[in-house]
Amino acid sequence: MPRARLLVLLAFAAALLVAPAARSASSDMVVSQVYAGGGNSGATYANDFVEIFNRGTTAIDLGTWSIQYASAAGTSWQATALSGSVQPGRYYLIQLASAAAVGSALPTPDATGTSNLAQSGGKVAIVRSATPLTCGASAGSCSGNAAVADLVGYGSAADYEGADAAPALSSTTAALRAGAGCMDTDANASDFSAETPAPRSSATAAAACSGGPPPPPQGVSGNAAVDIDIQGVLSIALERPSISFGNASAGETPAAVSERVTVSSSNDAGYALTVHRSAFVPADLPLGLSSTAPAGGQLGPALVGGATAAIPIAPAADLLIGTTAARSAQGGDAWPTKVGFVGPLPVVPPGHYSATVTYTVVGR
Repeated sequence: MPRARLLVLLAFAAALLVAPAARSASSDMVVSQVYAGGGNSGATYANDFVEIFNRGTTAIDLGTWSIQYASAAGTSWQATALSGSVQPGRYYLIQLASAAAVGSALPTPDATGTSNLAQSGGKVAIVRSATPLTCGASAGSCSGNAAVADLVGYGSAADYEGADAAPALSSTTAALRAGAGCMDTDANASDFSAETPAPRSSATAAAACSGGPPPPPQGVSGNAAVDIDIQGVLSIALERPSISFGNASAGETPAAVSERVTVSSSNDAGYALTVHRSAFVPADLPLGLSSTAPAGGQLGPALVGGATAAIPIAPAADLLIGTTAARSAQGGDAWPTKVGFVGPLPVVPPGHYSATVTYTVVGR
């Protein structure tokens, strides 16, 4: 689906000459999402993951960088090495541990590690080296380390940016940074919210950061109510609009003529197909009918075994051709009937003899 996107470019008067400290809003890489419920009971995804995002204007080489994790009060950090580079506005997905084979598989990750994140609280840092950190026992203790590009403390974490930590997580929520990853006010509690996890990787479309308010959404939705009234169907279609036996003589039995009857019915309980006729004029003749049943149909008693039964003359009761106990097939049920005579033609005056055969279908 085509999507409209607004891209705002900022020109800087001077280049940055030194790496920013963790307590200043990061000009490049930030943690944009943390999920700690991987494989837990009711988990949305089978693995924990950390997603990072380049909110800057230049590509970042991650060749010496790492993602590091420590428990809520811990100072012992587990490092996962990163590689490659991240272009401006692009995401990078790190797949971590799994508790069990519960939840959906992540999109193809850009890096993998074995850290097992706690849902109740923990700390995640983007570090410009692979050397494990030793800070994190108290609020602000990691902020002075120039190697820390970004830090997120969530739940019961002892260290975090700002006045409080980001929300605690669950099997169905992740900590998501506002503005599609663009918002960074150095306050974990306000930059992050607990939302449905939505992992993004290097294959995800780029997001544009203006350096001011978060960018507008890339798409909007609108709802329209749709309704329709479906009418019932009960119809008959005949193979021939008229049947002719041509010329015949008294004492002969003309060959029967095919008259396939196609019934369309939406009745869940099925239908019954019957037939009657008018008398021949100027004198009556012994007209009859035989039939076989389509799939799901059952022949009337008088026609079982290929028998030919006389077609009754109205107002006598109709001859039952057959019944069904369900709706017709999508294209209708075809009943192969043959109209003929139940015996030789009687001795009658020569002339043109005619009658009308009427098929009737009734919903059950």
